[in-house]
Amino acid sequence: MKSTVALLLLVLAQSTTAFTTFQQQRVGGSVWSTGPSDSRLFANIIIAGAPASGKGTQCEVIKSELGVVHLSTGDMLRAAVAAETEVGKKAKDFMDSGKLVPDEVIIGIVKDRLGESDCKENGWLLDGFPRTEAQAKALEDVGVSADCFLFLDVPDSVLVERVVGRRTDPVTGKIYHMTFSPPEDEEVLNRLEQRSDDTEEKVKVRLEQFHANVDAVKDSYTDIMVSVDGNRAPSEVTSEIIETINKMTSE
Repeated sequence: MKSTVALLLLVLAQSTTAFTTFQQQRVGGSVWSTGPSDSRLFANIIIAGAPASGKGTQCEVIKSELGVVHLSTGDMLRAAVAAETEVGKKAKDFMDSGKLVPDEVIIGIVKDRLGESDCKENGWLLDGFPRTEAQAKALEDVGVSADCFLFLDVPDSVLVERVVGRRTDPVTGKIYHMTFSPPEDEEVLNRLEQRSDDTEEKVKVRLEQFHANVDAVKDSYTDIMVSVDGNRAPSEVTSEIIETINKMTSE
């Protein structure tokens, strides 16, 4: 009888310990936990960066390191339409008529997606959205808030160089750079193609539009915004990003 009671007490103690450490995760040498009463992971993140800032690379690393759900508006829009949700049907009506999907519908799609169980349990990484001050305000109005807003800061001259030098292999789809990562095979080199909008003139126009919008967006997140120097090796940028998220979510 005594041995049975002792066994039951041991099982209860182990269960209590497991529950208390529910959803802990070790990142960058620190243990982050949401605690037993909160099923949401430690970090909800918004990341912004100009074309060729390295945002795509960093998103993949953040997703891998932290286990957050990586979300882009394009992916969410397509998923909502395919699932025939209420807002997905509204979006499809605009798309079928050749019109741009209005912000109010996009916001509805984003809110619905962030409310799904995987985002609540693992946290989320909102990639390149909001893009305008109006979208940032609309997210706030529907109760969507982030723990940190990361901005990858890269000089325009560097961005132009990165974009103008890009080439794509039409056979494999692999992207090369004529300065930083040219192909070693001459046959591959001779068949590389440049995107029509990867010219210096066009990328400068895109950058002007980006800066006009992102400056207003940053003003909406001054209390949680961190500017990260993106003009470095990707691994160095990653280290600062992980350290930043660690610091901001532990405050």
